Amino acid sequence: MDNTVKRLLERLVRRIPSRMLKTTLDKWSRLTATQRQSIDYTESKWALTEKLLAICEVFMLVSPWFHTDVIENPNLGMWYAFQLMDPQDDAHSVELTQFKEQFKSHLSELIRHVSIKIKKHTDEAVWIRIAWGDTFSRPNHLKPTYVVHYLQTPYVFLSSLTSKQKPLLSQALVLSTRYQAIKDANLSGRKLTAIRDLLMKQYLQVFPTKFPSPLAERNRVVSNLHIEKEQAGSAANRHQMACEAFGDGLLPQLQSAVYKLETKFRDHTNKTMTERDEAFRCVVKFASTNLLESLRHSASSGVASTPVTPLLSSVPLKGKNYFVITDNGPGPSSQMKPSQK
Repeated sequence: MDNTVKRLLERLVRRIPSRMLKTTLDKWSRLTATQRQSIDYTESKWALTEKLLAICEVFMLVSPWFHTDVIENPNLGMWYAFQLMDPQDDAHSVELTQFKEQFKSHLSELIRHVSIKIKKHTDEAVWIRIAWGDTFSRPNHLKPTYVVHYLQTPYVFLSSLTSKQKPLLSQALVLSTRYQAIKDANLSGRKLTAIRDLLMKQYLQVFPTKFPSPLAERNRVVSNLHIEKEQAGSAANRHQMACEAFGDGLLPQLQSAVYKLETKFRDHTNKTMTERDEAFRCVVKFASTNLLESLRHSASSGVASTPVTPLLSSVPLKGKNYFVITDNGPGPSSQMKPSQK
C-alpha cells in the first residue's frame, strides 16, 4: 500500500463519526466477520485507524475499493448524460486498451497532478475514477469525478464534475474516443441506470401500427359488467396511447423533468402581462419516484388527456428531461470541441 492510499484511508476514517464507524464498515462489506470482530470500537480514532490500515495492507482491500464501492452503488449522487458528436472513421473500432492509454495520456498532458483509474464492468461499461489536483496540489481523492462510457456508443455519463474540470475532461474524451465534439444530452438524475436505459432505449417500447391491437391492461378490477363493456373500448385505447408514448412493462426510474419557459405571455384578459416586451420566464418541474410510470398511469387512467402532449412524450422519445421552450422553439445544444494542437 503506497503512502497516498494510506493518507486517504486515514482521512476517510477520521472524518467518520465514531458512532457511525461500525455501521459504515458493515456496509462497505470488504472486511470479513472475523476481521470486523477483531476491531475494538471503544479505542481511540488513532488506534482504530492503525488497525484498519494493518488489515487493509495485509489483505490488499483498499485499491479495489476505489471503483467497486461506486460501481455497486451507482444510484448515489447526481449523474449527467453527454453525447459524443461527429465520429471519425475509426471511432467504432476503438478498443479498451487503446482507449485507456489515450485517455490517460491526453488528460495527463492537460493537467499535471491527476490520478486516473479505469476499470471495465461486467455490463461492458468502462468506469473511470479521476482525482483532480492542480499545479501546486496533489490529487484530492475525497472528491473524485466518475465517468461511465460504453465503448462503440456515443454516450458518456458524468458525476461530480466542476465547471473548471469540464473542458479538460471533454477534450480528453473526444480525442480518446475519436469523435469531433461532445454535447450536453439534457438528461440527468440520481439513478445512473435510469438515465442510461432511457438514453440508450433499453426498455420495452410500443410502436403505433396501422391496425393496432390494444394491449391487455394489467390489474383491472371488474365492478360492473355493463359499465365495463361500455368503457372497454375507450380504456383500451387510452392504455394503448399511453404505452406508445412512455413504453410498456418496467420503465426507467426517472425522477424528474424540468421545463424552462421563455415565451411571450398570451392572455387577452391580462393586458399588463401581454403588452410586456420581455419574455415571460418560469420553470415547471415534474417530480416522482418513477416519473414515466406516473405519466403513463395518468394517461391510461384518464387523469391526463390522450393523445399525450408532445411536451411529456418527448421525455422518452428524445431521451431528455430538461427542456427550454421559447417562441422560436428549443435552442441548439451547446457543443464542446477539442482545441487543435
